[in-house]
Amino acid sequence: MIVGAPLAIACAKAADDIQAENIRVWDMRGISSITDYMVVCSGSSMPHLRAILRDVAGKVQEVHGVKPVNSEGKADTRWVVLDYIDVMVHVMHDELREYYGLEELWADAKEMEWRGQS
Repeated sequence: MIVGAPLAIACAKAADDIQAENIRVWDMRGISSITDYMVVCSGSSMPHLRAILRDVAGKVQEVHGVKPVNSEGKADTRWVVLDYIDVMVHVMHDELREYYGLEELWADAKEMEWRGQS
């Protein structure tokens, strides 16, 4: 079972495989008491959001044997969080992501490079 940074990278790659947009991964250690890593990605339609959620949860479980402990929201709400404890994956509609400005909220977090990582 993987945890921490490798799990965050696996989630980002699964989102990338289904063509999620603007995928970013942050190291939240020392900044947040909620989780160690945050993955944020966007979709542009309800079907796209549903596909991202399905594929991230499905691929991570299939390949790494890890299921989210909890999920908050539904694709219809345009913001869903998959909670893996050490990693939280935010799947957001483009408009909501722009509105809430998570990038500014977590500006102190270190962004991680996930492309090309194993």
